[in-house]
Amino acid sequence: MRPQLVIVGAGPRGTGVLERLAANAPELYAGPGLDIHLVDPHPPGGGRIWREEQSPLLWMNSHAEDVTMFTDETVTMDGPVREGPTLHEWAALDGRTFADRRLQGRYLRWVYEQARAGLPPGVGVHHHPRRALRVTGSREGRQQVWLEGSPRPLLADLVVLALGHLDAEPDDEQARLAAYAAEHGLLHLPPDFTADSDLSALPAGEPVLVRGFGLAFVDLMVLLTEGRGGRYRDGAYLPSGREPVLYVGSRRGVPYHSKIGYDWTGARPPLPRFLGPAEVRELLARPGGFDFRRDVWPLVEKELGFAHYHRLFGAHPERTAMAWTDFEERYATAGDPAEARALIAAAVPDPADRLDLAALDHPLAGVRHTSHEAFQEGLRDYVEGDLSRRHDPAHSADLGVFLGLLSVYGQLVRLGDTGPWWHGFFSYLASGPPGPRLRQMLALSRAGLLRFVGADMAVTAEDGVFRAASPTVPGFHIEARALVEARLPAPTVGRARDGLLRELHDDGACETPAGLLRVDPGDGRILDGAGRPHPRRFALGPYTDARTPGAFTRPRTGGAAFRQNDATARAVLTFLRDLAGRCGWRAEVVV
Repeated sequence: MRPQLVIVGAGPRGTGVLERLAANAPELYAGPGLDIHLVDPHPPGGGRIWREEQSPLLWMNSHAEDVTMFTDETVTMDGPVREGPTLHEWAALDGRTFADRRLQGRYLRWVYEQARAGLPPGVGVHHHPRRALRVTGSREGRQQVWLEGSPRPLLADLVVLALGHLDAEPDDEQARLAAYAAEHGLLHLPPDFTADSDLSALPAGEPVLVRGFGLAFVDLMVLLTEGRGGRYRDGAYLPSGREPVLYVGSRRGVPYHSKIGYDWTGARPPLPRFLGPAEVRELLARPGGFDFRRDVWPLVEKELGFAHYHRLFGAHPERTAMAWTDFEERYATAGDPAEARALIAAAVPDPADRLDLAALDHPLAGVRHTSHEAFQEGLRDYVEGDLSRRHDPAHSADLGVFLGLLSVYGQLVRLGDTGPWWHGFFSYLASGPPGPRLRQMLALSRAGLLRFVGADMAVTAEDGVFRAASPTVPGFHIEARALVEARLPAPTVGRARDGLLRELHDDGACETPAGLLRVDPGDGRILDGAGRPHPRRFALGPYTDARTPGAFTRPRTGGAAFRQNDATARAVLTFLRDLAGRCGWRAEVVV
């Protein structure tokens, strides 16, 4: 008998946990052997999302120099720092390259192999290319992890769930649309990972309604244009004739903001400043709990404003009318939003240099166009303006806000479930597409293959078709026989098609009002309805209430996922070491 650890999910998150196990084992687990079982039908490292077998047309949304799987001195954790190469260093790429996802899959596989090689003697790793169906077992005893196609379970002293993005059952609206499509011979593609969607049934030359204007839409756009033989030349799109005509809209009605196309220079804003560990502890200690909009958002807004103005005053002082020390002191003590706005108006003469988060979140609020064609021109101008701004260091205060967003997210993960809005807002501002993708959107728009619908896009199913309209263009609507929901399914436990998660809930695991799995923010242990952490079950990833922006991040930004991986790995190793001591297990070297 040897201690047994099962990690369900061998993608970037499971690989990150393995790397932290290897880093912490010399301190915490010298002695008995250990078997680590990785359960995932996809190859270790990339997992499903970053697997190497996918279209080479699909890119990462980050520069290669901004992608790392390794910790550094900015990560707040108890374990040792083990630095390693970024994607661009490992692949010998230009740092500003947007690598394809297959290359990222190879990088992740290499990280997995390095982590495995770094484990001490006596620790073995076994990959099971199957789906985990359920976890059973008492709180006090060994767990049983049942695998698809296997009559016997894996026995586990501890289980770590690192499942990543999961398929989901449709919500009520999606179910109604799917039923209508089936009844009337229409095509409805529900939320899904775009690379796994069957797009072959979308007909060439016909209108297709697309709801969602984020990264899933970008993938869809690529696969239905270049993926069908079209080409770009000198800023224009040369169609193959096999493309559908995409009519796209969303709540905001605009694409996510372009990735910033210049490097940081000079001093970084000292973050966190107004939303740090002390403020998080105070919010968590409130007897009546906290409300995100009332209690948390003002701190977020002040933090992002501080990051913005710190950069503006430091890098572009000619556009300010006050000394930074005076502004900072008055900004810190401003008692209400009106006082802060008055200070900013006095210190920053040009309104274009002021941070307006509400305007950023609702760029088409109140905007009305007299015709559909006029809106096409208007939105192309908007995208051109965004591209220009995000590639011009004269607007480097935007990069200050980006760093502020990373800092804020790192603090908010400690608060638990703050609702779905924040993650969407963060992604819209900080996790948008590469600039070249937006230039491709412009080319497709000019070619007539991409048409913009507007903000608050409403989709109805009537008269045997799908119909889309938006208040941005009063009186206009478009009809189509196909509708694509261009987004990932919401990460809810209750609707996850993964039976393992649903059975965890039935077994007493607690779900937040937004449908996320509640976990201990300290080490990731799954909580029950009474708030008790399960001694033998952990969970990390987007379906938990400690979700982070991603499993990997840019170097030297204190990645929250790295901190979580380290805390979970240390808790796992400590538990197994103590268990081995109680059971009298002896060391055994695995060859």
